[in-house]
Amino acid sequence: MARTLAVWQLGLIVLVVVVVASLATIAVGGVMFRSDFDAGAQEILLSSVQQRNVVTETDIEHVPESVQRYLRYTGVVGRERVSTVRLEQRGMLRQSIDEPWKSITAVEYFSITPPAFVWMGQATVGPLSIVSARDSYVDERGRMLIRMLGIKTIGDVQGEEMDHSSLVRYLNEMMWFPTAYLNDNIHWEAIDNNSAAVTITDGDRSASGTVYFDEKGAMTSFVSERYHEVDGAYVRDTWETPMTHYRELNGLKLPVRGQALWRMSSGDFCYIDLEITALEFNVAEP
Repeated sequence: MARTLAVWQLGLIVLVVVVVASLATIAVGGVMFRSDFDAGAQEILLSSVQQRNVVTETDIEHVPESVQRYLRYTGVVGRERVSTVRLEQRGMLRQSIDEPWKSITAVEYFSITPPAFVWMGQATVGPLSIVSARDSYVDERGRMLIRMLGIKTIGDVQGEEMDHSSLVRYLNEMMWFPTAYLNDNIHWEAIDNNSAAVTITDGDRSASGTVYFDEKGAMTSFVSERYHEVDGAYVRDTWETPMTHYRELNGLKLPVRGQALWRMSSGDFCYIDLEITALEFNVAEP
């Protein structure tokens, strides 16, 4: 009886040691993943060219009327131009139409000149990060790195398709720092009273989309062509990000809630629903 008890206690001790060691490994992996993200954020913040001049009515005269209406609606006229951005998000994410939604939180940093971003999203259970993803566009290159429990790489996507898609994402997310729409690397073309085509150029790379506005001037949607992976192969489909809620952040009226979806031949697939919870302009460090 005593021997059986001793064996049972030893087994319990071994189990506890294994669990503690596993949790420690996961914690260290999470810290390292976050440390790499912070280093990437620091890099793009330091590389940003500071632009602190104020936007005037003269600055917006060259863009289509629908875009002028939007810029006045957001309140950028009379405001200082933005050089860097930090924002926080929360929301829901899924990778396929049959997969249940997962709660995520995210933080993202932007440089305006040159255009760059680094984003980290985490699906968590309690204090542990179950899945961590780092999406980035730096030096004209895009990359998506995904790790399970902070230590096991389950996705590392790079290449020409990712480069283009990441610049499309950057162009879309300029909605949160609209003074950048007036930069020299942005070209606008009027379509009608409530829409305009926009193109961003970064070195030898460019990306385009169509932006839609309502009568008040609020941006309602962004549509572009973007690559995504379907059954192990890259497919170029229509990508749309409808915006559903606005509120004032840092003195500007900006979209704070919206979705992203693919419009495919097999049907529409909405894969993310996000809300902006914090936004800072002209940040110097992570």
